[in-house]
Amino acid sequence: MRNKVLIAIGTSLCLLAAGGWLVRSRGQGNGEYGRLALLLPDGTDFSDPRVTVWLDAASEEGLEAVPITDSGFLRPLAGRPEYAGVILPDSVHEQASDLLVSEIHNYVTAGGKLMLVYDAGTKSLQGAYARERSRFSDLAGVDYALYHTLGDKTIQSSDVGGTISAMDQLRVPPGKYFPFWAAEDGKTGEETVAQLRRYQYGSLEYPSFVTAGAFDGQILLHSSAGTVAGCHPVGKGVVLFVNLPLGYLKRQTDGLPLHAFLKFFAANLLDLPYLTSVPDGVGGLVLDWHVDSNAALKALQEMNQWTILQQGPYSIDITAGPDTYEFGDGKGFDVLHNATSQDLVKQYVQLGEEIGSHGGWIHNYFSAHVDTDKPAELEKFLELNKSALEQVTGKTVVEYSAPNGNQPEWVTNWLESHGFVAYYYTGDTGMGPTQDYLGGRRAGGNIWAFPIAHMDRAASFEEMSAEDVSYDVIQNWLERLTDFVVEERQTRLVYFHPPGILPFNQVVNRWLERTAQLKAQGRFRWYTMAQMARFLNSRKKAEWSAREQGDGVLLEAKSAETLAHLTWSFPKTRFGKPEAVRGAAAVAEQGDAWLIVAGDGNQLAVEARMLSK
Repeated sequence: MRNKVLIAIGTSLCLLAAGGWLVRSRGQGNGEYGRLALLLPDGTDFSDPRVTVWLDAASEEGLEAVPITDSGFLRPLAGRPEYAGVILPDSVHEQASDLLVSEIHNYVTAGGKLMLVYDAGTKSLQGAYARERSRFSDLAGVDYALYHTLGDKTIQSSDVGGTISAMDQLRVPPGKYFPFWAAEDGKTGEETVAQLRRYQYGSLEYPSFVTAGAFDGQILLHSSAGTVAGCHPVGKGVVLFVNLPLGYLKRQTDGLPLHAFLKFFAANLLDLPYLTSVPDGVGGLVLDWHVDSNAALKALQEMNQWTILQQGPYSIDITAGPDTYEFGDGKGFDVLHNATSQDLVKQYVQLGEEIGSHGGWIHNYFSAHVDTDKPAELEKFLELNKSALEQVTGKTVVEYSAPNGNQPEWVTNWLESHGFVAYYYTGDTGMGPTQDYLGGRRAGGNIWAFPIAHMDRAASFEEMSAEDVSYDVIQNWLERLTDFVVEERQTRLVYFHPPGILPFNQVVNRWLERTAQLKAQGRFRWYTMAQMARFLNSRKKAEWSAREQGDGVLLEAKSAETLAHLTWSFPKTRFGKPEAVRGAAAVAEQGDAWLIVAGDGNQLAVEARMLSK
């Protein structure tokens, strides 16, 4: 369980500076509340992927980020609008004028909150580094961009680590950092150092500017190059310095750092309300079964005797053809002709599981050729798999898992054009459902990627066996991951192959005891990929905003469809109990938050009084 006391102590330095914004803003009229400003150079195309990664990430995290140009920030025509905080992003804003740099200093010193990312403003308008150090070094809390001293060694790549307490503050799920428990020698989560890890490869190196001198504030992450992230109070304001190319990483299928720091900035430093990413604010897990071949038959029959089918629903994704390795080998699940396969599938449908497609008809052949053969020659296998499963289940197949995780962009495009709404994903590991970026641009419009959760280098049970991970460590990871989604009101995907799970019967049963307890308390749910994708697409259609009104905030939401099950979280540290003044909503107190759960209807208004500071 996460150590709330350590987290509170660890962030106290930043929170002392972060409290001022609400105090200053109160009573200033019906201004927008809680918006984040994404500061961009004049002339920037807002549809540029370097921009949309930020706007998409904010939307997925239930936050409102709006692009503003340098001119709008420097010389607003009707007075500068109030923002909860300003983000200076990487990649798109390397160059900045001295005037902009000066005005950002003034903004922070007067009480503003700034998220300063990597190379933002490190160059002049002429494209040159500042001679000694970045012009933002004093705001960052450490010297960086030391080009004239270090030359081509200004940026270095290395492992990134931080204390377990810091990983918890950043909402990094256990397993994405390792170790994910405090050392047994008496150290606490605030002392034990863990590293960010990568699925299958373990070591995960990130580029960052070499920093010089001691960091003046709370360090969150560090590497051999120096400070990677930290929180630095400046005057009446505060700066979250992130020495990582967050936007670039998101565009290269590693979105967790961007999402983690964006949520940290909004929630930990600004105490903003947000729209949760799960129905009714109830966190949960997707348990994705990959059925590759007839080797799964015996395992599935044995699993029928476990307690696993007493819970659910689950995503069960099947390669349906008669072969597995090569044409004519007869080793496939053969859902059209194998009576045992058909009986199992029909049983799962009756239990409410979601039957999805696992690749294209012949598991290993499709995986080996999907990157090399012409798409037109392989699309028929995707169609065969989908059609066969629909024939047996009588239901439309709308979710997909790629064999061996191999999914080029053309497959995603084919899936969306054929009605699929979700797919398992080996990119963006550690994240919840996301609309991912492939080749530097967003893949699809209404189809959602479900990244895998992993424990260090392994994700499936057989991979953990190959890594010789002990049963106790696996048990610990499963239970901590479950607690994580409950506490953060999020969802994650865990996957396995039926033959690989068999040795872990006791581990799984104990895990299911924990999920059953939490489910009985109304704090946990099992979701399928299809369920979550449909909810998230409905969530995208809702429009909402919060604005100051009197001594509080008025939240208003509307949708062309229904707002039912959409849930907003308001921090109890900032707000009294909210009250619905229009539309249907239930308000509940849960942990450190007020949850506003919308009922059926397409309009909602909720008032929340700000507490005195």
